[in-house]
Amino acid sequence: MRTVFRYLKPHWKRMSMQLTIKMSGTVVELLLPGMLSVLLDTYAPAGDLQGVWLMAAGMLLCALGAWLGNVVANRMSTDITRVFTYNLRRDLFEKITTLSTAQQGSITDASLVSRLSTDTYNVQNMVDRIQRLGIRAPILLLGGILVSLSLEPVLTLVLIATLPLLSMIVIFSSRKGVPLFTHVQEGQDMMVRKVQENMAGARVIRALSRTQQERDSFGRVNEELSRRQRKADMTMAMVSPLVNLVLNTGLALVVLVGAYRVYQGQALPGAIIAFLSYFTIILNAMLSISRLFILYSKGSASARRIEEIMQTPEDLTRTEAPKADTSAHVVFENVSFSYNKHFNNVSDLSFSVDHGQTLGIIGPTGSGKSTLLSLLMRLYDPDQGRILLDGRPIASLTPDELHGRLGVVFQSDFLMADTIRENIRFGRTVSEEAIESAIDCAQAAFIRRKEGGLDFPLNVKGRNLSGGQQQRVLICRALAGDPRLLLLDDCSSALDFRTDRELRHALRARHGHATTVIVAQRVSSVMAADHILVMEKGRIVGNGTHDELLQNCPMYRELTKLQLGGEAI
Repeated sequence: MRTVFRYLKPHWKRMSMQLTIKMSGTVVELLLPGMLSVLLDTYAPAGDLQGVWLMAAGMLLCALGAWLGNVVANRMSTDITRVFTYNLRRDLFEKITTLSTAQQGSITDASLVSRLSTDTYNVQNMVDRIQRLGIRAPILLLGGILVSLSLEPVLTLVLIATLPLLSMIVIFSSRKGVPLFTHVQEGQDMMVRKVQENMAGARVIRALSRTQQERDSFGRVNEELSRRQRKADMTMAMVSPLVNLVLNTGLALVVLVGAYRVYQGQALPGAIIAFLSYFTIILNAMLSISRLFILYSKGSASARRIEEIMQTPEDLTRTEAPKADTSAHVVFENVSFSYNKHFNNVSDLSFSVDHGQTLGIIGPTGSGKSTLLSLLMRLYDPDQGRILLDGRPIASLTPDELHGRLGVVFQSDFLMADTIRENIRFGRTVSEEAIESAIDCAQAAFIRRKEGGLDFPLNVKGRNLSGGQQQRVLICRALAGDPRLLLLDDCSSALDFRTDRELRHALRARHGHATTVIVAQRVSSVMAADHILVMEKGRIVGNGTHDELLQNCPMYRELTKLQLGGEAI
């Protein structure tokens, strides 16, 4: 809840004003039953019409004042909550974007989506209702008790006798509600994850006739969420009926005792009517408080989940380090890394690449090629060794310094539901000339043949483009920023051999000043590189040019024979 208080702190002046207006309107509302009692027991029996009219006018003014105060206070509450939620959701999203890949993987994307949507809504609802009912309900409750004490002390004792039992019910519901609703939100995470998986793999699911199995799987997740929600709702649903039972029992006793006192001449009818009005006010106030605790249980559970993200420490911190004495652009020195910290995914990687050179990386699936690129982009920090960029350890570079030098294309990257131009520009200041040059270099002339050209709208994930077209748009995005270090992770897998060859020639001709790292499965994609790394089981088993590796690396020679034929060797 500390996060909630921190975001409410800038609004304390407006909140104080809103609470003052709310309090004033509520206090004025409390005067109405007392004024009715005076009208019925004093002016009406005496036949004082002037007093009756004056008291009626006063009651009308109080009713209008209470209505106006509540309307103004509620509008202020809505506005404060809107700004509060906007700032909270904005900063939560910003925090999510700064999480490291390891942190994001441990929390899961589904949980992050749920916290950014459902949890922020629950917190918003809690803050809004607390502003509306958090002052009004207690004032009506305590004020009603105090005023009713002055009217009918004996009857008020009946009411006060119910308060300990009501307090026990509210405290019980609060303690049980928070863990139950936390459990519900975790079930919501599982639901979001299952939906994400099905949406991403829809075509594969249909192609393999797994639709019914996925429906059954979704049904089990849905059933589990429903079970958790039912348990939480059933537990909290007992609160209002129990409160109603206690209060209605008290109301019945009040009516019986009040009727007896009127019969005995110990109380006036107007006082009893006023007391019953106050009792109704107190009854509604207690019901509001019970509902408020239910909302608090949901909001508090969600606030804790949001706070968990907001207080997640940064694990890829920047550390100052002296510049190394090297002229190479990229240097790996005895780098080892493990995802699960049980066994190394890459071990003892050592190599260097000079400015403007091209490094090819080839090897079987799972050999650590993409992990090497992830370390170079500092998505993870190595467990051993160090990585230098222009002689500086990448841990000493700020994110802007590091990522501003990179142009990255993954095999399975994402495209936004926007125009091709905006997908290439990607929020950067990129000239039209740079975009056109990138299109030519990426062999993406098909863009100009699309209806609207660069303004052609893409579907979500670029589904209205073929696989090869998607990859070429992504290459355009990387090249448009004129990067100093270009990382291509198997980005030509969907291209035909001719387009792949023309792309490589264009890269060397147009971006020869950039250092290029190409991860590929095809020997033809890396054979012209200045250096080639052959990887197997996380280790470098070959390092050299194409001709050198044909002579001294059996694995590379075998790959070349399988892909290009014995004549190539």
